[in-house]
Amino acid sequence: MTAPLPRLRARTLLAAGAGLSMAAALALTGAGTASAGTASGTTATGPARAADAASTTVTPAGHSFTAKLNGKATFKAGSVTVTCTVSSSEPSADSGNNRIPDAPGNHNASGPVSNNINPPTFSGCTTSMPGVRAAVETSGTWTVAMQNGDPIVATLGMPTAGFKLTTTGLASCTVTAAPTGPASLPAVFTNGDADNPSQITLTGAPAPVKVEGGFGCPTAAKTSAFSAVYDVTDVTDPASRVLVGE
Repeated sequence: MTAPLPRLRARTLLAAGAGLSMAAALALTGAGTASAGTASGTTATGPARAADAASTTVTPAGHSFTAKLNGKATFKAGSVTVTCTVSSSEPSADSGNNRIPDAPGNHNASGPVSNNINPPTFSGCTTSMPGVRAAVETSGTWTVAMQNGDPIVATLGMPTAGFKLTTTGLASCTVTAAPTGPASLPAVFTNGDADNPSQITLTGAPAPVKVEGGFGCPTAAKTSAFSAVYDVTDVTDPASRVLVGE
């Protein structure tokens, strides 16, 4: 069963360009949220204050969803760029992650709605350095928060050291995102329609990183950029759309 959809404003579809930017990171910062996750809202000028945040409702309440990469994800730290062609966060039978909160938890009268998600997986990764291979490992419980507005602000959160990129070959490097504490990554959520899925777009999202290794490793880099577009689809009812409104 699907909860009544909130009144929505038309939104322009935002897509990150084919060449997305890199690193190993993800960052998330706060305001009060409704639901199981602990993500926070941000605005174009900084963290959204609870008094200023608009009412947010995410539907369909109680439905599970998946986030699947549309195109390529690119990570950039210093002079090194890593591009991955496969990435997704999927619901699992052994947890309540990747699930919109049940009503009334899917509504926040003055702030974002958040929930936990399973860590996204990454594969099909290549580097900008000849003779260097890359692999990404993720761990822990991640979060996603949506704050209604124009645009709709999404925040992707990761636990401490929840993202680790390693390279092998001519350069052996390890890039750890959020090395000393949880991090948050600002994004934009776009409501889908009958012909298009809803999307989360990250464009050059910055995050702290720690780079370790020898020759060829960008050990001086302290921050990174991550860009990607994820299609967000309803798993409980594939005919429905995950939507954010008032």
